[in-house]
Amino acid sequence: MSKDPQQSEDLFRLLVEGVKDYAIFMLDPQGRVASWNRGAELIKGYRAAEVLGRHFSVFYPADAIARGWPEHELQMAKGEGRFEDEGWRVRKDGSLFWANVIITALYDQDKRLHGFAKITRDLTERKRVEALEEADLRRNELLAMLSHELRNPLAPIKNALAVMRLSGVSEPSLDWARDVVERQVSHLTRLVDDLLDVSRIAVGKITLQRKPLEIAQVVASAVEASRPLIDARAHNLTIQVPPEPLPIEGDITRLSQTLTNLLNNAAKYTPPGGEIWLAVEREGEMVAMHVRDTGVGIPADLLPKVFDLFTQGERALDRSEGGLGIGLTLAQRLVKLHGGSIEALSEGPGQGSEFVVRLPLATVPAAANSARRGPAADRRTGPRRVLVVDDNRDAAESLETLLGLWGHQARSAKDGQEALALVAEFQPEIILLDIGLPGMDGYEVARQIRALPAGRSALIVAVTGYGRSSDRLQSQEAGFDHHLVKPVQPEVLQELIAAAKLAPSGC
Repeated sequence: MSKDPQQSEDLFRLLVEGVKDYAIFMLDPQGRVASWNRGAELIKGYRAAEVLGRHFSVFYPADAIARGWPEHELQMAKGEGRFEDEGWRVRKDGSLFWANVIITALYDQDKRLHGFAKITRDLTERKRVEALEEADLRRNELLAMLSHELRNPLAPIKNALAVMRLSGVSEPSLDWARDVVERQVSHLTRLVDDLLDVSRIAVGKITLQRKPLEIAQVVASAVEASRPLIDARAHNLTIQVPPEPLPIEGDITRLSQTLTNLLNNAAKYTPPGGEIWLAVEREGEMVAMHVRDTGVGIPADLLPKVFDLFTQGERALDRSEGGLGIGLTLAQRLVKLHGGSIEALSEGPGQGSEFVVRLPLATVPAAANSARRGPAADRRTGPRRVLVVDDNRDAAESLETLLGLWGHQARSAKDGQEALALVAEFQPEIILLDIGLPGMDGYEVARQIRALPAGRSALIVAVTGYGRSSDRLQSQEAGFDHHLVKPVQPEVLQELIAAAKLAPSGC
């Protein structure tokens, strides 16, 4: 039994207009909205009277409009008959939502285009759930990587300590054990420093110490830092730096750290015996540093994400390359802080990689004398009375022993009360004071030391795990002269003690 065509058309219109979960509407051949259903009103926020006759690009973000994406969708639908896409769309109130879009070209029997049918589904909630699942997966991967990377150095440290405990151990074996501990502690320190640096940059807590310098200084410092890893993997490093001066303005420590990360990255991801090139050249008003290798390369799908936090390529179970996948993120953020850019290039797996850092050239040349300053000849280097205050017994005793081997008189205290008593008795010239003490914290201990006659002229140095700018400010207000973050490099402590200007000794 046939139905009345008008009745069928009315039923179809009721069906389309009644659907609330999908935006179903028509576009004319030029892309103007020709019909509007209840679902479109709920999803996009426009009533029919507000949108009929308007071009459908009103539903797209500005960047999509700028690159001509709405027109591209219509052209694809014309050519293929149908086009499907997922991406961000814009509601009437300006908010974004994630949409699945299907556009179908409508032709009559004579192949004349009458317009387009467009169906849009709001997938924002699904996108949010997927993002949460991805974040959870990446967090679990990070914890697994962090556990692996922190445990790796601990194994050789424990083995080296076991060797050192054995009686009758030869001097070469002791030297080997000390070298192992030093290398692995340095590795642990770099891991922690990288994590903290990424966190500080993310919240805007990092400050650059900008000074005029030559790009050659950055290259020399970075090569010196990365040379042990490059040599250990038997790579050949070729360096090309133009003879003419290339002055920049920046933080030598942070820029060296950036280039070191790139060189270390090349060394880790290049099979032993590979080639690494470091080339510097001028590009107009910029200076470019190229780091290229013959390593494993970067897959095309990973290349756009290579600077994302914790992003790494496929790794074997042994994770022999090591690292947390934050070196490139840190490099990118430090370069941006200097007003520069960094890009990654690769022809694909097995084809090697190239990273290019570009920095703006400075208008003022760097100072000619850029050599490292050594300890001044007239600094007092004789014995000092040093008090170590730390509730960690191993930390206190090891530092006390080290100071004694350097020729200083050293004593240690485990808490604030013991420290105050020793200040009066021992009258230290220098006090290395931890902040996180039980009972009375280091800030209060410093304030009370300054109130004692024997503590007024003492040099008080915070030696602590707290390194935020707010911690440094608080230590300064409490009476500290310096703020060092654990683990402190021995040569830094030696330099500080040697450079200290103290009141004449009372002994």
